[in-house]
Amino acid sequence: MRAFAEQVFASETKDETIRDEISMFDVAEDCPIIHHEMAHHLHTDDDEQKRKKRSRTMAVPTGASQAAATVVSVEVDTPTYLEVPDFQRVAVIGDYAAGVTMDDFELACRGLYRALTIREKYMRLAFQRFPRTASQYLRQTEGESFRPEEQLDPPKEGEDPFDVKNLPKNLGYVARMKDGVIYVYNDAAAADKHQPKDMPYPDLNTFIDDMNFLIALIAQGPTKTYTHRRLKFLMSKFNVHEMLNEMEEMKEVKKNPHRDFYNCRKLVVSLAPSCDRSHVLHCTNKNLTDHPAISIPFKVDTHIHAAACMNQKHLLRFIKKSYRVDAERVVHNLKGKEVTMKELFQSLNLHPYDLTVDSLDVHAGRQTFQRFDKFNAKYNPVGASELRDLYLKTENHINGEYFATIIKEVASDLEEARYQYAEPRLSIYGCNANEWNKLSNWFVRHRVYSPNLKWMIQIPRIYDIFRGRNFVPHFGKMLENIFLPVFKATIDPQSSPELSIFLKHVTGFDSVDDESKHSGHMFSTKSPKPEEWDIAKNPSYTYYIYYMYANIAALNQLRKQRGMNTFMFRPHCGEAGAITHLLAAFMTADNISHGLNLKKSPVLQYLYVLTQIPIAMSPLSNNSLFLEYAKNPLLEFHKKGLVVSLSTDDPMQFHYTKEPLMEEYAIAAQVFKLSTCDMCEIARNSVLQSALSDEEKCHFLGKDYLKEGPEGNDIRKTNVPQIRMAYRYETLCYELNLIKEGLKSE
Repeated sequence: MRAFAEQVFASETKDETIRDEISMFDVAEDCPIIHHEMAHHLHTDDDEQKRKKRSRTMAVPTGASQAAATVVSVEVDTPTYLEVPDFQRVAVIGDYAAGVTMDDFELACRGLYRALTIREKYMRLAFQRFPRTASQYLRQTEGESFRPEEQLDPPKEGEDPFDVKNLPKNLGYVARMKDGVIYVYNDAAAADKHQPKDMPYPDLNTFIDDMNFLIALIAQGPTKTYTHRRLKFLMSKFNVHEMLNEMEEMKEVKKNPHRDFYNCRKLVVSLAPSCDRSHVLHCTNKNLTDHPAISIPFKVDTHIHAAACMNQKHLLRFIKKSYRVDAERVVHNLKGKEVTMKELFQSLNLHPYDLTVDSLDVHAGRQTFQRFDKFNAKYNPVGASELRDLYLKTENHINGEYFATIIKEVASDLEEARYQYAEPRLSIYGCNANEWNKLSNWFVRHRVYSPNLKWMIQIPRIYDIFRGRNFVPHFGKMLENIFLPVFKATIDPQSSPELSIFLKHVTGFDSVDDESKHSGHMFSTKSPKPEEWDIAKNPSYTYYIYYMYANIAALNQLRKQRGMNTFMFRPHCGEAGAITHLLAAFMTADNISHGLNLKKSPVLQYLYVLTQIPIAMSPLSNNSLFLEYAKNPLLEFHKKGLVVSLSTDDPMQFHYTKEPLMEEYAIAAQVFKLSTCDMCEIARNSVLQSALSDEEKCHFLGKDYLKEGPEGNDIRKTNVPQIRMAYRYETLCYELNLIKEGLKSE
């Protein structure tokens, strides 16, 4: 078996003969790699004129160059901010440098190639994202030409977010559930005969076959060896890249005017002398960032729950304020009797003015580690479910007024900060079909809208509780309660105007609960249909994921035809539990939250690298629940090339400051010793991962953000150096090209 690599050489711009000190990458004279190979692969030309010329060129992998597994230097007429400065690259030479036999290499490449095509198929079916670079390599392998996928139009700006005047007309279709999936029919007669409209639907048998193939692939010895070695190489390669180019990357960042990781107000005022302070503080996000002298780096909290979006001090302050203003207001129904807020607190033997953040007891501590049940109890202030119902619920005696007010205060803080967005989750349980109408009524009644908030719907996996209390007869009814109202509102928006308006602001679905709970059920073709699952036992994670994905895919097909916004599937995945959770998400999810268990499967981890699946990681949350902070794989994933972003999860339980997302970045930067380049790259990833509209992403990342590599990076907006973007792009192309080379022998 060939060794993974004899030695790493990096001498792009400096001649070996003029070194004045010993480099750790120097090799002895008896190196097994012969000298003429070294001369061929290491760049040693120090001519100053050529170096200047190279600084005006970009390394662009073209179609022909990819086929030849080389990168050529192409003269391009590009703006200054798109130029890639000269930097030192890591060259690895040898037959594929794979570290495995050719037979194993080809076997691994065939399996990985099929895995890539499987994910691409399911992403296209649900109108979710698949990276253009990977798709381009797949098309070349299949001998086809690559066509960029159609992009959805961004929502129009400047219109009333609650306007119901221009809702589309009724199509007259009929929607019914069969075998756990909502089908759309022309009329009731077609529904009775099960003759659905001609739209693509996921096929259960095909999905099971694809899933079984992936299960076999991640356990296949040669593939595990190959991917493990590639991941080790990617880790080492990044360390070498950072060692060689860290100063050059920082030089790029320092040359970038009016840009750093922060948005400092006093810096804004000094940079914009034409704006007085009052104007700067009251102008909108768009006006502020359009100012020629002001640039703001944007970050998105890609994983946060609405019921815990405030910090504990904020909640305590709001409780005291509400008591001061509404002590005599009837706010709760206690055992069939209406009570005022004062009476409610008296029944709990509490007085709000005596409360502290400690007595509020909503912060996760040592006692919640590996105890998800105790963590869920932290949602009850002072351990009282009555206070949770009053302050953190949309359905209560005051129609969720306090909860709406708290969220609007959090949104106001985000708007004041100007450079932060959030994607809070609201719950739909599937207990009854009226949940959607109640939630949308709460949203519209209290006008819970902010340009800095993008809403998502989370589905808790607690069917066993509902069935045990006889709320639903079977799992199919729970799915029907979750998805049928959305299908009906899509077919006839005017019949449910509030829900139709609310759905305009919903960007995706999430699946949440304790992943460490073992189901004991293996999802297969022999699994009971959802209508047949009538026992008080929870289906497996994969069972949940498939039927959620299947309905979202069908719903997106219908909404796409109507010109409406579509939804992404972004489940919690890989925080705990079996590795098959991450496998199911690889097939169905646009992106995921947590992903800790990827470190247990080199094959899946490598596939997540190749397909650039975004992962919202929350180290502070994991530290209190499942994994100590120092052991968090965030840094390891970042170095290997996974697309990671930072998120808060539950600021009420895990954070102390008014800006929990900045707190998350600050702690990660200190613990993992992240550089400015690392932090800005992670912030850029968060915007890409988010469900912000195309128009907003163009505004925050640059008009070419859909292009991959340096060409898609506007350093003036992202503060990510072009050297880093070139390294990421070239490394990804190299890995994809290895797979293509491994298939040539067929």
